[in-house]
Amino acid sequence: MPTFTSTLPELLWEELNQKSTELGVPKNKLLEKAIRLYLDHLKKAAYLRSYKKMASDTDLLSLAEEGMEDYLNQLRAEDEAR
Repeated sequence: MPTFTSTLPELLWEELNQKSTELGVPKNKLLEKAIRLYLDHLKKAAYLRSYKKMASDTDLLSLAEEGMEDYLNQLRAEDEAR
């Protein structure tokens, strides 16, 4: 596992020490969890932006509607075959 060295503002370092002691969890584990949560947050925000962008794309919406229409026709054909 790679080693990471960094500096933190004094108040943040004190808060990290306090929570580490309070929870009985090593500081590196708290930092790892915080970074994972933040990266997940960034990923979700990127997905949200891309979905909002797609929602205003009329060509993409038309393509999706055509695909759904084809899917509906397939379902109807399967239902009629029964």
